[in-house]
Amino acid sequence: MNTTSATTAHDSDTTWTGMVAVDDTALAVTDTGGPGIPVVYLNGAYASTRHWQRVIAELGPGYRHIAFDERARGKSKRATDYSFEACMRDIDAVLDARGVERPLLVGWSYGALLGVHWASRNPTRALGVVGVDGPYPVGWTDEAGHDEIRKVFKRMKPLMPLVRPLGLAARFSAETHADLAIESHLLHAALEPVLDGITVPVRYVVASGEAVGSRDDLQEQMRKAIDPLLARNPNLKVSAKVGSNHGSVLRKDSRAVAVVVREVAALERPGR
Repeated sequence: MNTTSATTAHDSDTTWTGMVAVDDTALAVTDTGGPGIPVVYLNGAYASTRHWQRVIAELGPGYRHIAFDERARGKSKRATDYSFEACMRDIDAVLDARGVERPLLVGWSYGALLGVHWASRNPTRALGVVGVDGPYPVGWTDEAGHDEIRKVFKRMKPLMPLVRPLGLAARFSAETHADLAIESHLLHAALEPVLDGITVPVRYVVASGEAVGSRDDLQEQMRKAIDPLLARNPNLKVSAKVGSNHGSVLRKDSRAVAVVVREVAALERPGR
């Protein structure tokens, strides 16, 4: 793995913004520096760091905030690989480049899926995970469901250039968007053993209602799927249930997300 960044001292109070190289691409990263607990923000599947601005403002300067755009999102460069495993490598690249050993991971939607997988693979390093309306162990594994995903993104194709500036689509094809959504569904469907075995604190911020494009109470059914896991694994807990939906939760309930981040940060003890 190749990672580079022209940086000042990692514990500097000065915010650093730059590019971190990984594989055949480079990621746009912002690190506020400082001695506080490092909080790493993981975006939704096609989103950018702009969605975290309110949460970061709510938490304030007592934390070290590290946010980055995934490949072909925001200000990051395009790549040949946009898979889930590529995203996992990107987390490692950013942590290595910024000298972060023990992060608190805060992920929204797809970013929450990344967060629990990274924590599961790195249990001695992760301080904990805050999952904002995710991850839930439910996903479409049948070809009919996958065909529906492809049809949705085919219909959305003309709108993608319009919503990219809002951080709602990436700079790759509608077909690649669909492929990543299908991969995400398969990973969510296989998530139960990961959540059963996770040994670090995972705290959920659960949204309400259906998001744009969802129907038939699908998202509410997904949220209920964690109930048996909460009973089996004491490391999992729903810390907040909020009134906003999946798409608006970071904007409308940033304060609740910040409260849960503080909750997980408070669990850190010397020598843990």
